[in-house]
Amino acid sequence: MLDAVSLDQLRTFIAAVDEGSFSAASRKLLRSQSVVSETISNLEEQIGVPLFDRSGRYPKLTPAGVVLLADARSIVTGVDLLKARAKGMAVGLEPELSVVIDVFYPIDAITQVAKEFRQHYPGVPLRIYVEALGGAIQPILDGRCSIGIVGSLPVIPDALTNERLPGIAFFMVAAHDHPLASYKGKIPKEVLGKHTQIVLTDRSDLSSGREFGVMSSATWRLADLFAKHHFLLNGLGWGGMPLHAVRKDLEDGRLSVLPIEDVPPDGLILPMSVVWQTKSPPGPAGRWFIDRLKQIPVSVGKAPKPPVTGKKARRSAKFYGKRRPRGACRPRGWRVADPE
Repeated sequence: MLDAVSLDQLRTFIAAVDEGSFSAASRKLLRSQSVVSETISNLEEQIGVPLFDRSGRYPKLTPAGVVLLADARSIVTGVDLLKARAKGMAVGLEPELSVVIDVFYPIDAITQVAKEFRQHYPGVPLRIYVEALGGAIQPILDGRCSIGIVGSLPVIPDALTNERLPGIAFFMVAAHDHPLASYKGKIPKEVLGKHTQIVLTDRSDLSSGREFGVMSSATWRLADLFAKHHFLLNGLGWGGMPLHAVRKDLEDGRLSVLPIEDVPPDGLILPMSVVWQTKSPPGPAGRWFIDRLKQIPVSVGKAPKPPVTGKKARRSAKFYGKRRPRGACRPRGWRVADPE
């Protein structure tokens, strides 16, 4: 008898629970109340378990009904998902969208796009990988991912097609108490070479024999940006980080931007691109994902100023917010209260 259970019966059961009564369910389903009641009674007979206690004014779920309601919802949701996925495949929609993201790309931007993606393509599962350097390209070459967001490996293989995305602001930083953070003036390359540089290592072989952004002969190599971040915070070396990952540390004074020779004071812009195999261009879901990423603003611009400390902070605390006596000279470089 269980094989005779229909989706219509399950949907009627769910509607009766959600609407609070058989009569309300009948109005929602545009059926008579007697048809709704009979449908649920037939379902109870087929599964051999009472779903509702009808002794009161309104039907109330039995303990068995509470448990089976979750199963009914799961079955109906699964069938709806199957139908949506099959409909999408019929018009060329991908059965799954797999994306590999460069570790330098802001995860906040990916999260925002993913939220909207679920609304636009509820039947398409999303699979995300996060890698660095060649590790963000190898899954595309292997066919494990449909599209890739890459940037830290500047050389893109010929088998891939790429489109440009907004670049990422990138700064060389060190802990506030690192010797380089107190260096006066522009830091020469020979001085950098005396200190350990924390760099990301490549899980793939695509960058074998090549170095990108390495300025010191003394290096520690990590395969994870989170680990690199913590090493930098703890003064174990200096290295490059995307602005979005260290903005709060710069604002709070835990990290300092290093003024390095031949590096612009506003930092570097790391070019970002989206890539895919030329022979396998993205489908509707992948194309939507790419176009939406192009519209998301990412962190660019100047690094935030560190907090004011020491004697300068005491002077600012003494004079900031106080009205300057009439005729008094304003000390150069001191902040004054906004005019009243």
